[in-house]
Amino acid sequence: MLRLAMSVLWPSFLSAIMAEGFFFSFFDPADLMLIGGQSELPPIAAYTVGFFFFWAFCAIASMISLVLTRTEAPGQPPF
Repeated sequence: MLRLAMSVLWPSFLSAIMAEGFFFSFFDPADLMLIGGQSELPPIAAYTVGFFFFWAFCAIASMISLVLTRTEAPGQPPF
């Protein structure tokens, strides 16, 4: 189970780093706050929330890819 978790979480972690870097190089957290209304969050909190959002999204995508590409041998449990 640990191997399955790491095969999903590690690639999604690396993908989330890249996604956050690309996203926040184009958008400033202060500009995003103006779109959604006034917020008292500092920019570092926006970066943190954004990273965990990207990580969760990439983890879901990695898990779906793993499930769809996994082949089972006859007589073995699925995971």
